[in-house]
Amino acid sequence: MAVMASHALMVGFDLDMTLIDSRPGIKAAYLALSAETGAVIDADLVVSRLGPPVEDELANWFPAAEVAAVADRYREIYPTHAIVPTLAMPGARESVAAIRERGGRTMVVTAKYEPNAKLHLAHLGIEPDVIVGGLWAEAKAQALREHGAGVYVGDHTGDVRGARVAGALSVGVTTGPCDADELRSAGADVVLASLTEFPAWLATYAA
Repeated sequence: MAVMASHALMVGFDLDMTLIDSRPGIKAAYLALSAETGAVIDADLVVSRLGPPVEDELANWFPAAEVAAVADRYREIYPTHAIVPTLAMPGARESVAAIRERGGRTMVVTAKYEPNAKLHLAHLGIEPDVIVGGLWAEAKAQALREHGAGVYVGDHTGDVRGARVAGALSVGVTTGPCDADELRSAGADVVLASLTEFPAWLATYAA
């Protein structure tokens, strides 16, 4: 099969629990935040439902008037606590490589604060062509459309909604808080158990 033109394939990925297992790092960051502020935070519960913006999560543990300031502080201490413990998800590097081998490009679109997203990817040696942070659910469509992503891969129903608004094929992976039925009900076109299945799926899709 001929190599696809570089502009023909742009694949977007979510970050947390799609490309990276950030649970150990985010748990450490929340424990540090709890120690600093005195707030009681169930960090295990927090990392069981990753995806939405940090403000949404902090609203469960802090008064509404404090959330914005605490979110800023969380982002500030995040690099110290969260980068080193975080791991690449199985198949993440291979999935990015499979797209490149077909002459395609990759982008990451995440709700995470963009500088911290870049720190994660650099630490793990995962190098997408484009990284866009601070976008959640339907708002992810802005970046996906801007960069011509035809496929968006994510673990959350919010990722599925973003893909659909962008007119991109939605590929769900069940490595995050949403199971296969939830992803399909939200409108995922394809559901994979993990990114380890992505290169083989991509070969079929590209063909």
